[in-house]
Amino acid sequence: MERVNVYIDGYNLYHAIDRLNDNRLKWLDLTKLISHFLHPNRHTLNKIHYFSAYATWKKGAFKRHKIYTRALDTTGVNTIIGGFKEKDRYCRSCKAKWKGHEEKETDVNIALNLLNDAYQDEYDEAIIVSQDSDLFPAIKLVKKHFPEKIIRIITPPNLHHSREMASLVGKKRLASIKEIHLQRSLLPREITTQAGKIITRPAKYDSK
Repeated sequence: MERVNVYIDGYNLYHAIDRLNDNRLKWLDLTKLISHFLHPNRHTLNKIHYFSAYATWKKGAFKRHKIYTRALDTTGVNTIIGGFKEKDRYCRSCKAKWKGHEEKETDVNIALNLLNDAYQDEYDEAIIVSQDSDLFPAIKLVKKHFPEKIIRIITPPNLHHSREMASLVGKKRLASIKEIHLQRSLLPREITTQAGKIITRPAKYDSK
């Protein structure tokens, strides 16, 4: 059986789901989702790493995100949180200035964990859920130093594969998440933790 580690770019996946205009799909069981791309007689799921960052200045979104990561924790998903950097924004036409936020660390965290896990021989196959071509150098290093390890890339719904990464792993190692995969991979409305606490799906995710 091939040991599989999964590396999920949380915001890449979230924004793709957001464009489907169905909030229910955001209450997503990542383990169930990945199971659609594993062969039961060939693969054994070792670990899912979920990389994201909290938008702490958005109270509602921050609260929902925290609830979601707590829910993922009950399924055994390893959450790795990065951060946002405040950045000056400028409008060339109207000359307006404002403060914006740019997510940082996710690409670096994915790359470091992908490489470290390869050196620790934690997987035979790595699945990367992302469209981000910034991961190309890390994938190239793994392919160079561990040619026996398989790397697959799964894009979030309605996104195209990066040409660079596709050429590196090969067409047979590419897949895409469909809306039906999301619909069949939702967490229950209520989840009980090992400590006996109830995690309830945010009301915003109850309907479209």
